[in-house]
Amino acid sequence: MVDLSLVAQPRGLDPASPLAVRGLTVTYGEKPALYSLDATFPVGAMSAIVGPNGAGKSTFLKAALGLIPRVSGEVTVFGRDVNRARDRIAYVPQRASVDWDFPTTAIDVVLMGLYGQLGLWRRISGAQRALARACLDRVGMADFADRQIGQLSGGQQQRVFLARALAQNADLLLLDEPFAGVDAATESAIIDVLKSLKAEGRSVIAVHHDLSTVTAYFDHILLVNLRRIAEGPVARTFTAASLSETYGGRLGALQIEGLDLKEA
Repeated sequence: MVDLSLVAQPRGLDPASPLAVRGLTVTYGEKPALYSLDATFPVGAMSAIVGPNGAGKSTFLKAALGLIPRVSGEVTVFGRDVNRARDRIAYVPQRASVDWDFPTTAIDVVLMGLYGQLGLWRRISGAQRALARACLDRVGMADFADRQIGQLSGGQQQRVFLARALAQNADLLLLDEPFAGVDAATESAIIDVLKSLKAEGRSVIAVHHDLSTVTAYFDHILLVNLRRIAEGPVARTFTAASLSETYGGRLGALQIEGLDLKEA
């Protein structure tokens, strides 16, 4: 059980950061999932959250968003409490957490991203449908707009959910393993879109599992294993030493040697 007397109290959150967290502690029953974690992500960057299975990566995103309760901790988005800044956030959950049997089409999924702007009873306009189709086109899914979501492949489904995030026109995108279970073409399409968002000045934070692509895809990294192990620019943080501390014996020497790592 977590001793709450030892949990650090949050202070000094960076008001410029798209996502800043201090003292984040989460438990499942009496088992700690995250312990007194601090993180400050840079604006206009591609940031990765990396760690072994069960390290608390997805828990971090969900707790930061308030989707699961936290024992302690403070979360701000561009200097505001996360609950007052939801209009600036778009979230793409893990594909495995979605009910793909729900009877809706790809374009309807994208339009769901606009419901926060519409209110409860306002009707979708022609301009908003055009926007949704443009977002599908941006991820290469315009030809599948009227396809039932459950009839799409895993990679196509992931592209549709990215299109929904694009429709929200958010300043901060949070993605939970966006490349898991997708083919190489889909991964390439998704990373191209995310990098174009970065070029527009938006901030992207993604839970990521493929260590071999960290240096190619990301600028900033948070290494997690129940607590923060290391955080900073990939160029100085993604090292053999930080990976060994994060993964312990789960990564062999040959695996580490095969990565594009920086000198500690």
